[in-house]
Amino acid sequence: MRNLLSVLTVVWIWIVLCSSAGAQGPPPAKVVVDQVVEEVVASTQSVLGVLYYERKSEISTDVSGLVQEVTVVQGDRVKKDEVLVRLDTEILEREISLTQTRLQQIDLRIENARKDYERLAKIFESEGVSEKIYDDALFDYENAVKEKQATEDTLAKLLIQKRRSVISAPFDGVVLSKDVDTGGWAQQGRRLLTIGASSSLHARAPVSEDLLKFVAIGEEMEVIINAFDREVKGRLVNIDPIADVKTKNVFLKINIPYQPLVAENMSATVYVSASPKRKLSIFKRAAVVKHQGGDFIYTVKDDKAAIMPITIIAYLGDRVGVDNTSIVPGMAVVVEGNERLRPDQPVKVAGE
Repeated sequence: MRNLLSVLTVVWIWIVLCSSAGAQGPPPAKVVVDQVVEEVVASTQSVLGVLYYERKSEISTDVSGLVQEVTVVQGDRVKKDEVLVRLDTEILEREISLTQTRLQQIDLRIENARKDYERLAKIFESEGVSEKIYDDALFDYENAVKEKQATEDTLAKLLIQKRRSVISAPFDGVVLSKDVDTGGWAQQGRRLLTIGASSSLHARAPVSEDLLKFVAIGEEMEVIINAFDREVKGRLVNIDPIADVKTKNVFLKINIPYQPLVAENMSATVYVSASPKRKLSIFKRAAVVKHQGGDFIYTVKDDKAAIMPITIIAYLGDRVGVDNTSIVPGMAVVVEGNERLRPDQPVKVAGE
């Protein structure tokens, strides 16, 4: 009997403790809030574009030869004047050495012809030799001088060929394609590499012609590299002068900073101005949460999380603009800790 009473007492205490814990509930979720502000901005429309390099160079050579070394691979980033390909110059260096030796021989011939000519010129003045002998001596001297000039031109050409046997990058860029390997034969004019300039990475995005009145050259635009969900700032640099015949779409060219691991023809989402500027409620993009396929934010009401639907009108980098009348300037929205919140969940704002 005594053992039964002891067991009942323990059970009663356990029930009381559980009831007390249940009454207290879990502690409030800690959140960070930020305030809504009002700004005059244009609404935006997202369009799908592609990435490409506006400035590309197909690297070739005007010197045929055996490829001694290729210093880069596809995807490498290179600096201006960085060595990309070296051709074997062993035979070329032999020709250069032979030509330099010929120049030395010609110098000896010129010196000898000059002495003969000057000696015969003195004798010719006293009519000691015929005019033909004098003319032949002059011809030999002048011909040797011309031969030296021609050989010097040949040597200069060979030195240019040697210099061009080392192929360097024409600008800072990224290797888009590699069409040659060590041990291969480089033919004159054949493409060896293709390089895209780092500074010329663009997004090409189609927009309907009725949106052109809302954009301006030099305008900043938000661009998202879809493969990495990476946001970057771009600048509209040009508008293609020819519209698509069927769709009437016009292509915008937006320059963006160089992006690592980005491949040409990757997709990018561009947010384009799509209306006149008007007053919108602006807050940090971190406040937006997805719920049942829609966009929502959490605000704090009576120390509890209150969820509110929103309609995003403009994407402004790390901020968004909405036109919901219920979202007013000065309202506190949750920007940290919202990913695990539930409606009516108790919250505690950090710092309070």
